[in-house]
Amino acid sequence: MAPAMSDVMTPDAAELARRSQGSGRAPLAVGSPGHDLFLGLARLGDNTLILGHRVSEWCGHAPILEEDIALANMALDLIGQTQLWLGLAGQVEGAGRDADALAFRRDAWDFCNLLLVERPNGDFGQTLMRQFLFDAWHQPMLAALEGSSDARIAEIAAKAGKEVAYHVERSADLVIRLGDGTEESHARMQAALNALWPYTGEMFLGDATDARLAEGGIMPAPESLRAPWDATVNAVLAEATLTRPVGTFAHRGGKQGRHTEHLGHLLATMQWLQRAYPDARW
Repeated sequence: MAPAMSDVMTPDAAELARRSQGSGRAPLAVGSPGHDLFLGLARLGDNTLILGHRVSEWCGHAPILEEDIALANMALDLIGQTQLWLGLAGQVEGAGRDADALAFRRDAWDFCNLLLVERPNGDFGQTLMRQFLFDAWHQPMLAALEGSSDARIAEIAAKAGKEVAYHVERSADLVIRLGDGTEESHARMQAALNALWPYTGEMFLGDATDARLAEGGIMPAPESLRAPWDATVNAVLAEATLTRPVGTFAHRGGKQGRHTEHLGHLLATMQWLQRAYPDARW
């Protein structure tokens, strides 16, 4: 269980200075517009990076060949979006870190993804349910970002939105088919929903950084995404004959760098090559 946090966990001054060495720029001051923008972009990029890696773990292991290929393609979509979000974050930071450096050279406490996306794959039903719950949030998030006051963000969101429209359609269809399928598939999907539900609330919990980004018209306030998410989730769960959990407890902290032990294990696999052979080229 991740401990609760009320606000952003940020690097100290020494860490910020270390990052900026050789960049020719002063480190971004915590709470400054530049730092807020970097953090907002990193959150978007970390979500797609970690979920993309999780989905890629099914490559060669999915139940049928069609699903193996489909999941691999979805993972590629998410990693492609990561390249854009973290690439822009690196430009904003101005500390000489590109998307690869942000992905492979940060420790777990520097990541600010939602706890939901780092949850283990579990069985196929749990993977699909995690994907659907995220997709139902990701689509309205990108739709809102298309209206961002930052043209760079709006452009990335428009591109990613086309891919995510397919993601949510596909994941919703599979949740319905399995939820309203056999007795076993229904039970597995309900169990997955019950297990993942406490990790969905974090998507709608804002902090001071979110508030400043929303005030500037750069990114939407997290709570504004609740209504469209509820509408999508309620409609799909009803058709899937699944019962929406009634609990309101929400694990939180991922956006502020507090994670479950699962992220550390994931990063140990994802980052090992860069850690073992820094700056390797071939």
